[in-house]
Amino acid sequence: MTEEPFEPVKEKEASFDAKTPVTGQTKMQAAWSANPDDDSGAQIASAPQGQIFEQVYQPWNGELNPRWMRNWTILRHHILGIFKKGHRPWNLVTKLFVFFVIIASLTDVAMVVLFGVLGDSYFYDLWGVNRNNLYGHVLGFFPRNILYYPILAALLVGGIISEDRTHGTSAIYFSRPINRFDYASMKFLSVAMLLLLVINGTLILYYLSEILVKGRGWAWIIDTFPMFLGAFLSGIILSFTYTSIGLSLSSISRGKFFPAIGLIAILMGTKAVASIIDRLFENSILYVISPFDSVCHISQELLGIESTYNHPWAWSLASVVLVNGLALYLLANRVSSMEVTRE
Repeated sequence: MTEEPFEPVKEKEASFDAKTPVTGQTKMQAAWSANPDDDSGAQIASAPQGQIFEQVYQPWNGELNPRWMRNWTILRHHILGIFKKGHRPWNLVTKLFVFFVIIASLTDVAMVVLFGVLGDSYFYDLWGVNRNNLYGHVLGFFPRNILYYPILAALLVGGIISEDRTHGTSAIYFSRPINRFDYASMKFLSVAMLLLLVINGTLILYYLSEILVKGRGWAWIIDTFPMFLGAFLSGIILSFTYTSIGLSLSSISRGKFFPAIGLIAILMGTKAVASIIDRLFENSILYVISPFDSVCHISQELLGIESTYNHPWAWSLASVVLVNGLALYLLANRVSSMEVTRE
């Protein structure tokens, strides 16, 4: 008696044509044996019917907004989040600290108005607009550049890019017609403008308060306006430097803590080390490693006041250019490597 060869039963293959609707339903079966040592048979279980869909991305054929409008949307999203809802959700601590720094930076304005109204010429001259006070309003070490501005910059840059890497928000940006240069530029401009609002905004109010309280004429304005421009430019350099360092740290991080602490550590740590070396060896050359002191040295030259450093100011200028160049290179390199998915 000869055995007939075993032929497996073939299931009927599904075929679809124009008359057969495609429902997306399928039937999945799994086979297993109750006894792992028994190869004689297997039990078959059928899973419930599910749905299979094919995701197809269709190109957008509509009319896109111009490039400036897309960039303005990013900029507005970050800046207005400090003042109103519906934009970037800055935390309450950052909002309160911004408000506190603005009020604290207006102490010069309050003193000018107070002693101008009281008519006290001695204290008015002490707080009035001059080269040293314009310099101190922007670059005074205590309390502005040891408490106010570095901490404010740290709070602003903490999660502005790192959170995009952590939560995959970059997918929202880069799935739109937004290139990486525009993304990084608008992030940079958002932080820099918020810093300028505090630093140079209060500087403008300080200068205007002198004009209004004392009724200064055109001769006084023409005489002091170059000093004001020097202080204003110093504020721009300071904001640009703090922003570039902070964003470069935020671009290599995935949280808020490291960029904030890193920025403060760089600014205060380099100044502390350079100050110790200066006191021990009476040589200020090491201040070129401190971004804050390099900006101060440049600003002293811009305002024409006596320098507190004994090395050439051109070295400080080269240091500021180098630090900003390295920070921007790191920022560009990290942003160019950001994926369109959560990392």
